[in-house]
Amino acid sequence: MYWLNELARTAWATLFDVLPIAVILIGFQVLVLRQRPRNLRRIVAGFCYAIAGLALFLVGLEQALFPLGKLMAAQLTAAALETAPGLAAADGVDWRRFGWIYAFAAAIGFATTVAEPALIAVSLKAEQVSGQALNARGLRVAVAVGVAFGVALGTFRIVTGTPLPIYIMAGYLVVIIQTWMAPRAIVPLAYDSGGVTTSTVTVPLVTALGLGLASAIPGRSPLIDGFGLIAFASLFPMITVMAYAQIGAWRARREAHDEFQVSRDLKEE
Repeated sequence: MYWLNELARTAWATLFDVLPIAVILIGFQVLVLRQRPRNLRRIVAGFCYAIAGLALFLVGLEQALFPLGKLMAAQLTAAALETAPGLAAADGVDWRRFGWIYAFAAAIGFATTVAEPALIAVSLKAEQVSGQALNARGLRVAVAVGVAFGVALGTFRIVTGTPLPIYIMAGYLVVIIQTWMAPRAIVPLAYDSGGVTTSTVTVPLVTALGLGLASAIPGRSPLIDGFGLIAFASLFPMITVMAYAQIGAWRARREAHDEFQVSRDLKEE
């Protein structure tokens, strides 16, 4: 009975969250375009499916995935601190003991990003409008690698207690430099790729990981140190996507140079 009540409460809240979108779309269709929405029954059915799917997804996140992320962070942290019993906040924390935390953070970042619906939609659309010049799977992997590295680095920041602005400023300095050097066609897509990572799958798990880690480590504040992982998850995909394009451009230039060299050698013979 508890699950049904929770599902009904979440569905009701989701309805009011999504309703303004439907009102805006239908309002513009009727009042601005002066046209009756086509396939109204299908639209209503799709809207109901969306509400049901979002409600089930949110309940699953709240009841299973979100607690699991915090539990895993707490258990891995406890295992790391077992080697130094009686550790106090003033004693400091040896970041080298937390290798499994970094690995878990990278795995969570990669897996959630690959499964992110927003990224799947963006990568497929990018492949379509580029005339297959961009590979959707390659783009998803590039973004996922960026998120994995960013979340792992973010957990390292929580463990060490170093200031967040240092990492963010250094990262955006790299982004600015890459923006001037990367192919122009990839830059807007790289910036959007950083944004699509902050969506329904990645945010709850990454946030739970940060809060659980900050709560488990002595001397860390969940409010000050627990948040900030999403900033890493948004920043580093921009770097990896532009790097992916730069590597592709470099390989294309190298292949063109090799072909030119071969043709010139054949002419000389």
